[in-house]
Amino acid sequence: MGRPVDSDGCPHGPWTPEMLAEAISQIDANRNGIELRTVQLWFKDNEKGISTNNIRWLARVLGCNDPEGTIAWQAALIRSQARLTERRRAHRENNVVSGSGHDMLPDIDGEDSRHGLSIARVTEAIFSHGSLLNLPAWVFAGAVALQFSSYFLTIHSVSYVREDGITKEVGFLWAPNWTIVFLVLMPVFFGIVADQVTTWKTQSRPTLVAYINEHDRDEGWIQKIEASSYTYWVALLLCLGFAGVFQWVSVRLLPVLQGSGAIAIDWGSVAFVQPDNFGVVEQAVFTGAAYLYMSLCFYLFIAGLILLCNLADDFAHIGKALGLHPKFMSLNGAHAAVSRIMRGIVRASIFGLMVAVCMKLQSLYLVTTAPSVWQWLLSDFGSAMSNFGTRIDWGDYSMPTHYTSLLVVLMVCTAYIYATIRINTASPFQLPLVRPTTAVLLLGFAYLLTGAVSGFSVFLAVAIVVTLYGFFDPDFGSRSKGGANRQNVL
Repeated sequence: MGRPVDSDGCPHGPWTPEMLAEAISQIDANRNGIELRTVQLWFKDNEKGISTNNIRWLARVLGCNDPEGTIAWQAALIRSQARLTERRRAHRENNVVSGSGHDMLPDIDGEDSRHGLSIARVTEAIFSHGSLLNLPAWVFAGAVALQFSSYFLTIHSVSYVREDGITKEVGFLWAPNWTIVFLVLMPVFFGIVADQVTTWKTQSRPTLVAYINEHDRDEGWIQKIEASSYTYWVALLLCLGFAGVFQWVSVRLLPVLQGSGAIAIDWGSVAFVQPDNFGVVEQAVFTGAAYLYMSLCFYLFIAGLILLCNLADDFAHIGKALGLHPKFMSLNGAHAAVSRIMRGIVRASIFGLMVAVCMKLQSLYLVTTAPSVWQWLLSDFGSAMSNFGTRIDWGDYSMPTHYTSLLVVLMVCTAYIYATIRINTASPFQLPLVRPTTAVLLLGFAYLLTGAVSGFSVFLAVAIVVTLYGFFDPDFGSRSKGGANRQNVL
């Protein structure tokens, strides 16, 4: 099977449609053969491409009917096909007709035949299209723009004297839930999720799908993403409607317009305690822009957790089909894929929990007697030697950030547990989950202790160390013992 060769074993020229059609028709398992017109279309710039069944025959020809070579070619063709699908979708969205004569492969999942956009597909595209740095860079740039805007409005660093005579720093740049979260934690989180989704759909998934028989294959990646469309809509409405518009109107706009409010004073409400220094209209506009940015970022944050769950579901379905493969434990790329997925989920979870810690930290600082959040932490750290563990009484104080930070913790932990169970039950490999799970629980415990007892800053320092260590080594020093082709994946 293959092209005619000369006396030295070298083939005569490239493949032609006639030669390729003849080679495919000679495959014993291909009882129906193939028409020359079909193969000729492969050599042209067309929208029909190659069917899934014909990709299998083509892989056998190019792999010279060798089982390993056939599998390698089939995986390569599927990966090429996935790249083609992304290019065609980008061309359609921009109303540009592709002129490349090499775009010959169709989308194995049938994505190319679907028209129109959905929130699930748009969200997935935000994470997976282009460079992995695109989304983190946009989030970082938005945070920097807010920092500069606060500087020009002179609310970047603001001190005010409370009725009890305590002077507090409430400037925008001093709020960790607006600086550390959106300048550091969110961009890193988005980069982790983007890397996971892109690697899965373009590398790991095509490699594993190539080992599955055609009749055992289920729906494709985009179809599984679109199956969660209602979940994405709920997340969008929750973030834009409640965390964005409703919270801005009730917490920021109305108190500033009425000149009073029941919430603690911070950068978004200093206008009604220092009206001569800050304009009400300017502050209302700034807080509106800040809350719009925040609500969009948190939608993408929740969407990132959903995407990780979608990825775990997709692997579970493929792993179930691969479980029938006699050499599943030694399949090339299988262990690397499951290890990479788990490491990404651990990384995303620990950074997600740190987001919640920063939110709660800022919310509680506003009612302390400390002049700044950093002095509050230093004071609490120093008190750990004398009254460690003493309960802190905040009275009836509450803010929306209390509830939103708790929701973040619940969502992150739920996504971690769900994804871990789905992947662990679908994989025959022994996954190193004890230490990563302990780290996640430790960060959750640090969140609960923040502002609850004296000396909580000690646990907060430990949580920061765990987060930094987990970014570089999500296995926390443990390694999986399963799989012959172990790889140290990032």
